[in-house]
Amino acid sequence: MPVRRTAALLLLLAVLTSCGRDGVRPPESRPVPSRTTDGAASSADPTDSAWVQLMIPMDQQALILLDLAAEKATVPRLRDWASRLRAAQNTELAALRGLRDRMGLPDTDLHKGHDMPGMVTAEDLEDARTAEGAAFDRLLVEQIRDHLRQSEQVSRSEVSAGGREEAKARARELITARAAQLTALTALDAGKHAP
Repeated sequence: MPVRRTAALLLLLAVLTSCGRDGVRPPESRPVPSRTTDGAASSADPTDSAWVQLMIPMDQQALILLDLAAEKATVPRLRDWASRLRAAQNTELAALRGLRDRMGLPDTDLHKGHDMPGMVTAEDLEDARTAEGAAFDRLLVEQIRDHLRQSEQVSRSEVSAGGREEAKARARELITARAAQLTALTALDAGKHAP
C-alpha cells in the first residue's frame, strides 16, 4: 500500500510539473491575488505550489495525531518524542504558511478528503481515538513514520523540480529534519534510547 501511495503522489507531482513546463496551467496554479498589502499576483511555479499546498495539510493532520499521543501514548519516551516532534512540526507549519502567503496562494486545503500518501486521514484519526495501550503506540509509530517518509520524498521532488529558491531551501531544511526525526523514531521503536 505505501508503495502505491508513493507512486500516486510522485505521479501527481510529475503531472503538475509537466503541466507548468508545457505552458498549460492546472486550475490551482492560476495567479491568485497576494494577501500582501501591495496586491501583487502570485508567480508561483506549479511544482512549488503543489508542494506547499500538500505539505501544509500533511503537517496539520499529523499534528492532530501527535496531540493524541500526549494523552494516549503508553511509553514515556514515545510520548516525549511525540511532544518534541509536535513542537518541530508547529514551527515547520508556521514557516510553510508564511511561504504560502508570500507565494500568493489561497489558504484552502486542495487535498481535503483525498487519501494522499503520508497524510494522516480522518479514518486514521478515528482509529487512533479508539485504540488503547500498545495498539495506539503501534498506530502512532506507523502513521508518523509514513508521514515523515512521504513528506521527505515529496520534498526531494520539490528540490529537484521546483522553481522558487525559497521553496527549495525550505524543502532542503525539511529533508534534513525528516532524516533526524526518522532516525530518532527508528531508535525509539527498536527500544533504544533516542535523543
